[in-house]
Amino acid sequence: MTVMSDTLVMAIILIPCIVIAIVFHEVAHGWMAKALGDPTASERGRLTLNPLPHVSPVGTLLVPGALLLAGAPAFGWAKPVPVNKWRLSNPRYGMMAVAAAGPGMNFLLALVGAALIGLFGEGERLAASGTLAMVVDGSGAVQPFDSAMIYFILINIFLGLFNLLPIPPFDGSHILGGLLPGGLRRHWERLQRFGIFLILGVIAYSWVFGTGWLQVTVLPLVEWALDFFLGLVGYDLAL
Repeated sequence: MTVMSDTLVMAIILIPCIVIAIVFHEVAHGWMAKALGDPTASERGRLTLNPLPHVSPVGTLLVPGALLLAGAPAFGWAKPVPVNKWRLSNPRYGMMAVAAAGPGMNFLLALVGAALIGLFGEGERLAASGTLAMVVDGSGAVQPFDSAMIYFILINIFLGLFNLLPIPPFDGSHILGGLLPGGLRRHWERLQRFGIFLILGVIAYSWVFGTGWLQVTVLPLVEWALDFFLGLVGYDLAL
């Protein structure tokens, strides 16, 4: 492939996967909040799968695109779905459930992707194709559907696990905050205000020092989870 065609193939496969993963993640937060008594997201028209109200120019487009071009794992975020914890029936544990709903949705989407590739997939192994690894069959022919589903599963697993990191304002930080005793919890909640700076710090660290920290934290879990989901549907991909 030429560089331009390779980039185009990457965009065609990865951009829809990233947008679906991020939008469903955010809407899941709103659905859970509404189920637990807070209809704020619904009142503001954010319980929609239309990506436009959720798109953040920086988090949904610029950051994932830049990371992909840099050869780093892609992650991003949408405009946060508004949640008023004081309208939840139980603010402390309700916020934990709302936070967990986003990664939970990503793992559910990964399971859906695995089910689809298990039913309709015909690939056998991964093979290099420019800067992409594509799924090929026994004759070496690229299988576009299998390839797209593998990336869809990987992106959802990565997004779910990455958001469970206990770094404000990721979902894992809200889950951890709910587990802390009162005094520590209040200090932890104040730290959430500086979340955007912590996110930018994580991104800057990845660009300057590489993504080695991901290789010893999140990526081994991503690889294990991919094998787990594919194993559930009997799809044997030789990696």
